[in-house]
Amino acid sequence: MATVVERVGVLEIQVKHIDEKIDDLKSDVKQVHDCLDRTGLELKQQLETMHTSSCQQHEVLAGKITDLEKAKQKYALYGMMALAFIAGAGWFDKLDASVIMRFFGL
Repeated sequence: MATVVERVGVLEIQVKHIDEKIDDLKSDVKQVHDCLDRTGLELKQQLETMHTSSCQQHEVLAGKITDLEKAKQKYALYGMMALAFIAGAGWFDKLDASVIMRFFGL
């Protein structure tokens, strides 16, 4: 059986190895922490870039929608005028010339 001095020597060596492993773990934790910080900053920058791009795309699409609505209203007005003209032409077609002249006071 080992003497007390030998056992204490073995325990001292084991404690020294534990201290080295704890130092290694601290170093690894610091590296992971730094990596997480970098990743967080990169993600924030990427999200800001995506947000800016998205806002620009929405502005472009809003402008196109506005243009389409204006064109729709314009052509709807032309369509109504065309329908009124067709209806008027059909009404005048059924009347004879004397009625039309009386209508205009001629």
